Amino acid sequence: MTTINHWAEVHRLAVAGREPEIARKVGRRVANVWLGWSRFADVEAVAQATLTLGPAADALYDLGWALSSTGRPLQALSCYEQALSILRKVGDRTGEAATMNNIGMVYHRLGDLKQAFTYYEHSLPIAREVDDRAGEAATLTNIGGVYNVLGDRRQALVYYGQALSIRREVGDRAGEAATLNNIGAVHDELGDRQQALVYYEQALPVRREVGDRVGEAITLNNIGMVFDGLGDRQQALAYYEQALPILREVGDRVGEATALNNIGMVFDGLGDRQQALAYYEQALPILREVGDRAVEAAALNNIGMVHARSGDRQEALAYCERGLHIMQEVGDRASEAVARYNIAMIHRAGGHLDQAISELEIVVELDRQTEHPDLAADMALLEQLRNQRAQLHGRS
Repeated sequence: MTTINHWAEVHRLAVAGREPEIARKVGRRVANVWLGWSRFADVEAVAQATLTLGPAADALYDLGWALSSTGRPLQALSCYEQALSILRKVGDRTGEAATMNNIGMVYHRLGDLKQAFTYYEHSLPIAREVDDRAGEAATLTNIGGVYNVLGDRRQALVYYGQALSIRREVGDRAGEAATLNNIGAVHDELGDRQQALVYYEQALPVRREVGDRVGEAITLNNIGMVFDGLGDRQQALAYYEQALPILREVGDRVGEATALNNIGMVFDGLGDRQQALAYYEQALPILREVGDRAVEAAALNNIGMVHARSGDRQEALAYCERGLHIMQEVGDRASEAVARYNIAMIHRAGGHLDQAISELEIVVELDRQTEHPDLAADMALLEQLRNQRAQLHGRS
């Protein structure tokens, strides 16, 4: 700690003395450590101070990272694009690959998976060309993340497996924990919650060991989701409530909104609809502010289902259909299946079997495409509703 504080003071003096080379070099060193500790506000301040001495690719890159991590994706993109232009001019191929990877991550968060994939695919061969093994692993992880959102979980696991091997080979403990977390998330989505817990419980102590506060909160949140899925809502709430203050502490607005949304789901499951709505309605404006379309869609869907359980079907459909539209925009087929299932149940409760069956037919097809663990149950329900409709038509 003393050493990094010393270098932070050296950076301050270099900026005050108008020494750009020293400021850039030392600022990068300080930011590198602080980014690993999720000290995003401090990184932003250091980078901004360095940039008062003129354009600098490293400072723009660090500033982009801090802005992206605190929910300002469009400003982050601007910084990354300026950094990329400088790096290409000076022929810094390693920096070019890292910056393209991070631009891909911003587009991924904004829900533009096609653009994210384009940047990842440009980054990967450059990382391999310059033998940047850590950078290669980061991009492989991110490509796996795109496949996971698109519902191709087997392909996601292939990419995560490649990344994990490299991260262990190069001793990248923070990266190893991130990849373990992602593998856990795939197993959770495949319905294997015990296997998901195994991976999350490997990731969590490593994230604490390396001081990755955001990563720690993400994994706590994910463990909470597993317990929620297992029906242990009090345990889920305990994990979410550990994650939330960390996310607020580091300024991760997207993470904060995700945790609020998840806490709302717990209260919804416990039957406390007013408390659930209170949490969902805290999450929604944050998600719109930071442009996280995928989690915004989930929150809209959750609000819709609270209204459905309160008997207000029109309001429920309005929220669920807004969420569905966003899920289709971002190409999240697994979430689209969940939203359509909920819309089908609202139609069923209103006695509109034709609309319910139409939605469930799409749900079953999406389940097949994404290897959803509820495929058999959804097929059985579809058949049940078809039989019910046939009986009604027979009576008429």
